[in-house]
Amino acid sequence: MKTEIKKRAQRRLKLIEGQVRGLQRMVEKEVYCIDVLTQSSAIKEALSGVEDLMLENHLETHVAEQMRSGKKKQAVEEVLKVYKASKKK
Repeated sequence: MKTEIKKRAQRRLKLIEGQVRGLQRMVEKEVYCIDVLTQSSAIKEALSGVEDLMLENHLETHVAEQMRSGKKKQAVEEVLKVYKASKKK
């Protein structure tokens, strides 16, 4: 994994961890439902950002290496697999 992407992903995950704890407290305190839903949506967006970083890393490292080493078919299959999974959200 690229060092810079790893640092960014770890930072985002720590922030998400705090957001989830906050969401748990909101549910415990029976905070207004819309506010809980808003926070939950923010967490989903943050997780999507982590997914984007991981995809960026995969494309820049693994897929690029597969293309260089003549494994074009495998690289294309992996990219399509990620694309199809992202459409199921």
